[in-house]
Amino acid sequence: MRLRDAPTTELSLEVEASPESIWEYVTDIELAARFSEEFQGAEWIDGPARPGATFRGRSRHPRIGEWETTSTIIACEPGRTFAWAVGDTSSPAAVWTFIIEQSEEASVLTYRMQLGPGPSGLRVAIERFPDREAEIIQRRIEEQLVQMQRVLDGIKALAEAG
Repeated sequence: MRLRDAPTTELSLEVEASPESIWEYVTDIELAARFSEEFQGAEWIDGPARPGATFRGRSRHPRIGEWETTSTIIACEPGRTFAWAVGDTSSPAAVWTFIIEQSEEASVLTYRMQLGPGPSGLRVAIERFPDREAEIIQRRIEEQLVQMQRVLDGIKALAEAG
């Protein structure tokens, strides 16, 4: 596993709510902070949600410390897809995507994360320990999957409560 290959992971779950009601939650850039231990919040720089809009996010990790990033909305298809690139859109540190699909009885909400290939704290760790690149990336993916599941579960609970 190499960062230059932009490793990607995703989680999905069924939500008993319409894509339109789920949309309101996935486009709320502050919402994930209610459920994630790492993500601390965000504010629009030039929002609201639309392609090209930017926001500043704040995160905290016990081993890394605190940091801020600037993200740009790269996909905003109401009721379907909401995605943002962290840092430079041509070589992002990460890309985060929510995908909403209608199934027969519910909606399926997918949360996807792509790491790299651009500059990030992960790249710094890999440069310090290049022989451990795959291990570093795998550990980061595992950490993020925990946070992603918490966010998905939180959105599901809110959307199903109406």
